[in-house]
Amino acid sequence: MSRYRGPKLRIIRKLGKLPGLTQKVPKKTNFPGQQGNIKKTPTEYRLRLEEKQKLKFNYGLTENQLYQYVKEARRQKGITGLILFQLLGMRLDNICFSLGIAKTISAARQIINHGHIYVNYRLVDLPSFQCRPKDIISIKQNLKSQTLVETNLKNNRFLNLFSHLQFDSLKLEGVIQDYCKREDIILQLNELKVIEYYSRR
Repeated sequence: MSRYRGPKLRIIRKLGKLPGLTQKVPKKTNFPGQQGNIKKTPTEYRLRLEEKQKLKFNYGLTENQLYQYVKEARRQKGITGLILFQLLGMRLDNICFSLGIAKTISAARQIINHGHIYVNYRLVDLPSFQCRPKDIISIKQNLKSQTLVETNLKNNRFLNLFSHLQFDSLKLEGVIQDYCKREDIILQLNELKVIEYYSRR
């Protein structure tokens, strides 16, 4: 399945707040669709599916990409849910979003694809690039790139919210101190439901 490119507010109404997808707030509050006002008793499968969909849409992943991250999290020693968040949190597009370089993860993906971002002073144009602790994230040294990032920083709602990241607004450089902790995750999600969803595959 390809990456979702449809209306984002429809997803917000269905799944709740997803800070990585959009910062907009829908005017309508009912569930989308023709039968949006009909209350249905959620089944256990539906609860797991919705948690999986939250993760998928928030980080802008395809179904296959998310499944590969879950498999990798299972292979590593430790708490599978936390490891999954750490793998996703170390993607370059999510790091740029967390640093305030972009308003959303999809906007961060576009900035990276257009060649505005450097990792350890080398150009990286792959949004799924897996960063490591002590990596330095910097901006391309030209007026267009710096103006774009400075505008996004002024409107950033999550500046200095993440304990594992540091950002110098004068140099426009960020440093990854360590892997993220569970309290650094701003997405409201039960990661165990996601692991349970994929447990049969």
